[in-house]
Amino acid sequence: MHEENTAATNGCGKTRSSTQNEAALLALMEKTGYSMVQENGQRKFGGPPPGWEGPPPPRGCEVFVGKIPRDMYEDELVPIFERAGKIYEFRLMMEFSGENRGYAFVMYTAKEEAQLAIKILNNYEIRPGKFIGVCVSLDNCRLFIGAIPKEKKKQEILNEMKKVTEGVVDVIVYPNATDKTKNRGFAFVEYESHRAAAMARRRLIPGTFQLWGHTIQVDWADPEKEVDEETMQRVKVLYVRNLMLSTTEDTIKAEFNKFKPGVVERVKKLRDYAFVHFFNREDAVAAMSVMNGRCIDGASIEVTLAKPINKESTWKQHFNDQISPSSESLLGFPSKEDGHQKSAWKQANLSVRLNGQHSPSPPEVERCTYPFLPGTKLTPISMYSLKSSHFSSAVMHLDYFCYKNNWVPPEYYLYSTTSQDGKILLVYKVLVPSIAYGSQSYFMPDKLCTTLEDAKELAAQLTLLHL
Repeated sequence: MHEENTAATNGCGKTRSSTQNEAALLALMEKTGYSMVQENGQRKFGGPPPGWEGPPPPRGCEVFVGKIPRDMYEDELVPIFERAGKIYEFRLMMEFSGENRGYAFVMYTAKEEAQLAIKILNNYEIRPGKFIGVCVSLDNCRLFIGAIPKEKKKQEILNEMKKVTEGVVDVIVYPNATDKTKNRGFAFVEYESHRAAAMARRRLIPGTFQLWGHTIQVDWADPEKEVDEETMQRVKVLYVRNLMLSTTEDTIKAEFNKFKPGVVERVKKLRDYAFVHFFNREDAVAAMSVMNGRCIDGASIEVTLAKPINKESTWKQHFNDQISPSSESLLGFPSKEDGHQKSAWKQANLSVRLNGQHSPSPPEVERCTYPFLPGTKLTPISMYSLKSSHFSSAVMHLDYFCYKNNWVPPEYYLYSTTSQDGKILLVYKVLVPSIAYGSQSYFMPDKLCTTLEDAKELAAQLTLLHL
């Protein structure tokens, strides 16, 4: 039979039939005592393991594995991932052909084991010349709901979402920056599980569902960044939300200094949020406890510890084109096989070159247009409700990137000089206030440009490459 003759190459360069594959998996199950079930395009090993009592492990215990050779299966993969700790569940995504789909999810019994797996197995050479990627799996339980009537209150939105979807835990609604009696036109809905959120997203498909007579926008919310506890223990910056637009940095500093004078180093505010930097972590934690829920200029503020950035991975996580084809929201990871990270704007054919011998020429972006038919209904939206793929320029990417990380927008400072042939040459210096500390306080290209647009694009691209 064809199935009997199907061959797979193992790590030693030999081939084995599907019968041998089946025998290897049965041997693994017998050795470990784990069960194995295939359903919905995935094969589950464990979940729970033999003798497990109590609820499943908490969030943060699962890792995503990508770039798995298509002819590699649990009998080879499980022993490798057991090096990091006890596996609660191993989910290998499968094709109808019997090959795997190149990626899997491994849930450990503890967060520390998942973190160790990332540390020792990311970029692990699983076969000669084949490197796997291992990163945290974001089990997203939160949906973004846009185009909500701005007069609706949190409780009204919560009640409505509970009527139309199941498993709703909470609704997060932020006040309008200019009118605190209204919402911002969107909300985040938290569900009890990823499955519940996925089912709700399917039910609320735009164009087929309306709330309060309005066609809503529905998408996965950007998952919150996971920051390890050791790093968070060093944070001494507070993130303050829901400020009045008219509230000044001096007012914020004065209010946070009230409980203990002189503890605030500096404040950076834009629109209705701010970052408050303290000299000592202890004072920051105390101020967070005291100030959360307080009123400043009539607005009830929210205060949390600011999450520090990971300079090595933040840009890759947002705009990496190596993201897995899974339906879940995942972080990207570097590829040793490719040897470099592809940048989002390289796909847009921008001719900016950081290391070139000439100033960049204007970007040549291939534009895809559609006819604007009479009667087409237009819906006002914010650019920040879009995805990064909607932007072709580095300037827009940088602004979007800062917004998504709850950072102050970048600041551009223009400088000029004159070339030997009398031309005016331009260069921008870019400051990202939210990370303006230490030795790298600003970014400036080492190339000068003849046009304003090229100078700004070059500066933004350089900044993104260094974040």
